[in-house]
Amino acid sequence: MTSRIMNISVDCADPYRLAQFWSQVLDLPVGAEDTPESDEVGIGVAEGQELLFLRVPEAKTVKNRLHLCLSPLSTRDAEVERLLALGATVVDDRRQPDGKGWVVMGDLENNEFCVLRSAAERAATGD
Repeated sequence: MTSRIMNISVDCADPYRLAQFWSQVLDLPVGAEDTPESDEVGIGVAEGQELLFLRVPEAKTVKNRLHLCLSPLSTRDAEVERLLALGATVVDDRRQPDGKGWVVMGDLENNEFCVLRSAAERAATGD
């Protein structure tokens, strides 16, 4: 037998606010039963699987041990601009002059994630 991932959990101070941000990033809805007072807020990412935001009292103090890597439907650079407008920040810009590379970003609570090149951008360079 094997296992499958049911939840990818993110510890945070404000689950609803952070879930709203990621809902916009992923264009997926926050659970209908979730409210700003909820201690757990989920976004369904696949059948029976969700990105789950959990309220914890501690603030983030060190680098994430797990982060998401996003492959945009538009271009990498357009997606970075869209995410900046949603409130994300650039943590480390790893874009290279030849168009390769990625951007490390922080969400509203400074959880790091990466924006990679789109599939079309990778195909255009044979990567």
